[in-house]
Amino acid sequence: MSSARRSLLTAASAGGLLCALWFVPSANATPETPVLESAAATPSPQVTAQARAASAATSTEAAATGEGTTRLADTGSFDSTPYVVGGALCLGLGAGFVGYSVRRERLGF
Repeated sequence: MSSARRSLLTAASAGGLLCALWFVPSANATPETPVLESAAATPSPQVTAQARAASAATSTEAAATGEGTTRLADTGSFDSTPYVVGGALCLGLGAGFVGYSVRRERLGF
């Protein structure tokens, strides 16, 4: 394979990777467009009853423990293990490709 084709193949691969990464969703917590407020203007009776029951239970519990009425939801801890393992594997794969490329260059392939 000629060196011109290798460069073209490398550039095409890099361009394809960048195009694929363009579609990865971002982790923004706020929306870019304003949320319509008409949908939340009138909650259903079931939601209202559940909110009243939760509010009564929370205020009774807060009064018993002496805490304030504002509490955050317990969402649990974030498990980052798959991301760490995946990142380490990608890093190892990239290092392997670099090592393979250097080896081929030194042996004259």
